[in-house]
Amino acid sequence: MSIQPTLIAEGIEATSRREAGISSRPPARSRRSGGNRPGWSTTIVLLLCAITVVVPLYVTVSMAFKTQAQAVDGNAFSLPAPFSVEGFVTAWNLTNFPAAFTVSVLITAGTVIGTVVLGAFASYAISRNWDRKLFRYSFYYLLAAMFIPFPVVALPQIQLTGLLGLDNPVGVTFLHIMFQLSFSILLFTAFLRSIPNELEESARLDGASTWQTFWQLIFPLLAPMSATVGIFAFLASWNDFMMPSLITSNAALQTLPVVQSIFQTQFSNNYNVSFASYLMAMAPAIIAYLFTQRWVMEGVTQGAVKG
Repeated sequence: MSIQPTLIAEGIEATSRREAGISSRPPARSRRSGGNRPGWSTTIVLLLCAITVVVPLYVTVSMAFKTQAQAVDGNAFSLPAPFSVEGFVTAWNLTNFPAAFTVSVLITAGTVIGTVVLGAFASYAISRNWDRKLFRYSFYYLLAAMFIPFPVVALPQIQLTGLLGLDNPVGVTFLHIMFQLSFSILLFTAFLRSIPNELEESARLDGASTWQTFWQLIFPLLAPMSATVGIFAFLASWNDFMMPSLITSNAALQTLPVVQSIFQTQFSNNYNVSFASYLMAMAPAIIAYLFTQRWVMEGVTQGAVKG
């Protein structure tokens, strides 16, 4: 049987009321600081942080659209005159961009889906069985795994994936999911604690099973945090260089960052080709973050508040 849609509406309304109660508090105004306006020191720090991001991005875009003669003139900050796409064409053909892009997309998509689903499953079981030692200690164990970087366990992982025949993009996807689970479960568990148990009790009174309660009631309420976990998993998987380079044995199945490194020597002094290749690899991650940054901030903020 399906759970009444009103239960989901009640959950969203209850969460919204708590958030409104927190955000509707009038901010404390300071006579010295002039209300909520940031001070000059905060403004300077924000400007410096913005400069460290905007300037390299500007240089990358500018160099990518220059010709080879313009790229080697020594002025990285000058605008392209005229604009040229020859660097993109050369990088596209030299790195076999479509194949590497497809591999990166498949690995990243599998990582995002697996991380969101498995993280939500595990977090739901942990948060609803917190009084049991097994689940509580499992949570602590997963948190401890956050402090183990991949290079520390790289050699055993390489040997294990080779023995199991997973020295390919499939094995890289599995490892990406495993290394993302700890942080994802931390976020999901904090968010689940803000969802009242009364909603699940109402669903069970209507005859819903645990499976139905999770998929039809809890998982839709996890949408903000799922977006947050998904974008973190996307960025980590798309930009990863070390794991694919060590795990994948077939050079034809490598991801974009690894392919760029392999052909870096062929770029030589063709800076326009190098920067065009970098820009093509960065573009999906930049676009994804620009469209989802609001969900990332809202998900982290909501997960930090316990109802």
